[in-house]
Amino acid sequence: MKKITAFAIHTTGEGQRAAYTYSIIDDNGTVVAQNKRGEVVLMTPETLKAANTLYKFLETKIPE
Repeated sequence: MKKITAFAIHTTGEGQRAAYTYSIIDDNGTVVAQNKRGEVVLMTPETLKAANTLYKFLETKIPE
């Protein structure tokens, strides 16, 4: 199983980018790999909308 352990969405020169960290766990529950990293530029309308929805939600959580 691959499990996302953290992610961030940020703006770069290429556009919106999602960076993520993940672990790989085998069928016995043993962590085979951890702190693996990847990133992707968000290009489709659906992924950009999802990132914007999350951003707007988090804005409502900023304390006064």
